[in-house]
Amino acid sequence: MPIDEFRFLSGQASDAAMRLLGCQLVRTFASGEQIALRIVETEAYDQSDVASHSYKGRTRRTEIMFGEYGYVYVYFTYGMHYCFNIVVGHEGYGAAVLIRAAEPLGDHTLLYKNRPGRKGVDLTNGPAKLCQALIINLEMNGHDISKDPLRLVIKPQLEADEIVTTTRIGISKAKDVPWRFYIKNNDYVSSL
Repeated sequence: MPIDEFRFLSGQASDAAMRLLGCQLVRTFASGEQIALRIVETEAYDQSDVASHSYKGRTRRTEIMFGEYGYVYVYFTYGMHYCFNIVVGHEGYGAAVLIRAAEPLGDHTLLYKNRPGRKGVDLTNGPAKLCQALIINLEMNGHDISKDPLRLVIKPQLEADEIVTTTRIGISKAKDVPWRFYIKNNDYVSSL
C-alpha cells in the first residue's frame, strides 16, 4: 500500500479522520458501473480508546486494524448492519477511521437499486446505509483502498472552518471523545 498520497493515513486516527473529509470513494460494481461519493463524516478509533474494537488487543476480528494503513476494516453489527473503516496509523497499533457518511456525486441510480424505497440523503447518511448502498460487506474486509472495486481518491484538504469537530455518536463507551468530524452544512451528515 505505501503510496505517497496516502501517507497521511499513517498518522494519528483523529488527524486522518479530518483529512479524509472531502476525499472521494469510487465504487466499481460487478456490472462494471461506477459511482463516486464525497466523504462527509468520519469518526476516529484507536487502541487507547475503550470504544475501539482494538482496545482489547488483536483478535481474529480486529487483526486488520493492527496491520498496515490503507486497508478496509469491515465489521457486522447489531446482527444486521455492516460498517466500513479505513485502517490508519502504524503497523502493530490498532487504529481505524469509520466512514460514517458520504455524498453521492452524479447519477444516483445504482444506489437506488441497492437501497430500494430510499432517496435523497437517506441513501448514504449513515455508516450502515452507506455500506448497503455500496454493497460493502465482510468480503471487502482487508481490501486495499488504493484499488478497485473500492478506491479512495485523495482531494485537497479542507480548511479548518469547513470542518465541525464533535463527540462521537452511536456508541455507549467514550461518547465524550471529540473524534467525530463532518463537513459543515452538508445535508448527508448523519442525523443521530
